[in-house]
Amino acid sequence: MMGPGSFRGKAAIPMFPTTTHSGATFPECATIFNAAGRDANEKSMIDPFGRTITYLRVSVTDRCDFRCVYCMAEEMNFLPKAELLTLEELDRVCSAFVRLGVKKLRLTGGEPLVRRNIMTLFRMLGRHLASGELAELTLTTNGSQLVRYARELYECGVRRINTVALRGVNEDELDDLVAWTGEEGFDLVVIEVMPMGDIGGENRLEQYLPLSLVRARLQRRWTLDESDYRTGGPARYVTVRETGRRLGFITPLTHNFCESCNRVRMTCTGTLYMCLGQEDAADLRAPLRQSEGDEPLEAAIREAIDRKPRGHDFIIDRRHNRPAVARHMSVTGG
Repeated sequence: MMGPGSFRGKAAIPMFPTTTHSGATFPECATIFNAAGRDANEKSMIDPFGRTITYLRVSVTDRCDFRCVYCMAEEMNFLPKAELLTLEELDRVCSAFVRLGVKKLRLTGGEPLVRRNIMTLFRMLGRHLASGELAELTLTTNGSQLVRYARELYECGVRRINTVALRGVNEDELDDLVAWTGEEGFDLVVIEVMPMGDIGGENRLEQYLPLSLVRARLQRRWTLDESDYRTGGPARYVTVRETGRRLGFITPLTHNFCESCNRVRMTCTGTLYMCLGQEDAADLRAPLRQSEGDEPLEAAIREAIDRKPRGHDFIIDRRHNRPAVARHMSVTGG
């Protein structure tokens, strides 16, 4: 979605100097574990398939100042602000997840930087970086508010750009984007479009561009050397020999990464989705508000993790021309 001179796309931006992976300035057979086994390590969350959950993505708002028909349709009905968790409540939930073993937090939207006083939440969450309990705190943004925040974000060490590959939109810009990120010293991650949400007159299926094809096209110009580099997310990396920068691929459709999924997502109203591509969810707002203590909240989180499914059901359904999941990406957080 982005290229030199373009402001379309998503940037994954680290907010604190201790963050090791970062983003861009442009506009991210089952083993059953019973309670006894879990008690042996209370500071971890292990799902029914033996995967340790260490990554939480939190949507702080469903609103956005763009209508790029990737995350949402052009005409949207947004949530009343009164239904959103407060910044203090978001801090409580995130902190509970950190106590339970989460090492990476990503704040998303919508566009998170349009949430009033959002930097207050980042400052609150920063104490977990200082204590060493949290390894990474990041932000996904369209970049529109970076005129306001760019200096602070740059001082925190912006290093990585994420962009969604869209057929007929930016497929001819990817070569230039690899070159530009190489010149500017950024890493690049390319993501396949996910079949989520009715986006009105736009055809989601026609946007789909397999990254196997993207990689083959890039190899006409660039030498892509295999790499064992990993972050806390699902990207698989190569090194671009000519630039020395990393190039990552996130492939939820052509080669899903469900077997190693370590993440869950929470909406701005406190609904926890254990899988982006499934509708099963848990309400964390009720236990959050029913008690000043966090025991009911932590119990609800553990119960939800015990229901995390094996994987998603994303497919490109050309016969029925409909998304695999009706929920828009902006609801759950991109």
